[in-house]
Amino acid sequence: MTMNPAPVANGAAAGAGGGTKRRGGRLCYAAAGALLVALLAVAVSYRSFPGIPSSSPGSCGCPAARKYTGMVEDCCCDYETVDAINEEVLHPILQELVRLPFFRYFKVKLWCDCPFWPDDGMCKLRDCSVCECPENEFPEPFRKPYSGLSPDSMMCQEGKPQAAVDKTLDSKVFKGWVETDNPWTSDDETDNNEMTYVNLQLNPERYTGYTGDSARRIWDAIYKENCPKYPSEELCHEKKALYKLISGLHSSISVHIAYDYLLDESTNSWGQNLPLLYDRVLKYPERVQNLYFTYLFVLRAVTKAADYLEQAEYNTGNPEDDLKTESLVKQLLYNSKLRSACPLPFDEAKLWQGENGPELKQEIQKQFRNISAIMDCVGCEKCRLWGKLQVLGLGTALKILFSVDGDTHLSQPLQLQRNEVIALFNLLNRLSESVKFVHEKGSSIEEVIKEQSPSTFQKGASKPNLKLDFL
Repeated sequence: MTMNPAPVANGAAAGAGGGTKRRGGRLCYAAAGALLVALLAVAVSYRSFPGIPSSSPGSCGCPAARKYTGMVEDCCCDYETVDAINEEVLHPILQELVRLPFFRYFKVKLWCDCPFWPDDGMCKLRDCSVCECPENEFPEPFRKPYSGLSPDSMMCQEGKPQAAVDKTLDSKVFKGWVETDNPWTSDDETDNNEMTYVNLQLNPERYTGYTGDSARRIWDAIYKENCPKYPSEELCHEKKALYKLISGLHSSISVHIAYDYLLDESTNSWGQNLPLLYDRVLKYPERVQNLYFTYLFVLRAVTKAADYLEQAEYNTGNPEDDLKTESLVKQLLYNSKLRSACPLPFDEAKLWQGENGPELKQEIQKQFRNISAIMDCVGCEKCRLWGKLQVLGLGTALKILFSVDGDTHLSQPLQLQRNEVIALFNLLNRLSESVKFVHEKGSSIEEVIKEQSPSTFQKGASKPNLKLDFL
């Protein structure tokens, strides 16, 4: 992504500009020079990692630019630190990681019948579809004997390289991964029937034109039937957490729609739709807060499973790429800045406490499984792909943080499928991109909209409008 760098406070550097009185010739000038160098060094160190504030907001007579400050609700990190470690540490590593072959190919069932209602969804754009890609596009271990492309596949690829994907199934592509099902999701991850490999880099999460009653019904079913739309104070902490996770994921999807939007269909012009970003996300502080909450929740799952993920086998048949994958995974898991600035992104030990903890966990687990099953009702193939991947990633985070017996600690050896790890890291990358985009564009967008239409500007709208496109 090409984005403008976030502004960094530089109070220390400003303070270093003050003059000193001349007291004794060269000795005085030398002392002042040494002091100036020291202060500048401090300023530079703060600029290199702005998670530690160098001065209070509004120093130098300037108003504070940040809208979200302090601790992220129900988490163990503040907004400033999250933005800093995401900008400097997590986002660069994740961007490089998901482009490598191991994390680029995702195994998914795209053609399941909707278990709740007839599938009547229609996409506005051809970009809704997921097409096969040529045999020479994906790594050698993924390949099977070439059988040619169907006329439909050729038509789908013509002029649409971003839509070409890999649908080759090979059960021996990755070695050393166990066949285990995820109790938090509805799909049987051990069943390879009708599974297909999809190249995520050729199928970006973006606007597809999937809108209207079909898309609206997806989100209505998720919120109305499986988690509360507007959580009240009476709700238990666990049900509030489920709502925040779904709301945060919803916000992230909306951010990616706005980031990669079809601005002019006649010229096939794509770009950023900043008014849409404001209307769908920024106008509602709760949505931004829940986006950060979900990001930290998933980040906690990744760091908690560090020992397992470090020892996992990232084999695609390309030694150079595989070694690079292993190196980047370790850089992410054991980064010193991340560990010092945000050692515990989310404290899962606070959940499932009390006598009804096990029963409550089973109830919420059932609700999340229902949410994952709703992904089969998404009428847009590409939207279904990203919905399934991100829900599996979130289900994998839940699986890591809460073992099957309801204990908050991993009382039994953790077992993950390769597909779960791919979904987990891709979800973390999606959330990282959303947090970065919201942080960089949020304040400036709100100021522009406020100046253009002050009468309609809502600084703190409460209830979110759920009538959103899916992708």
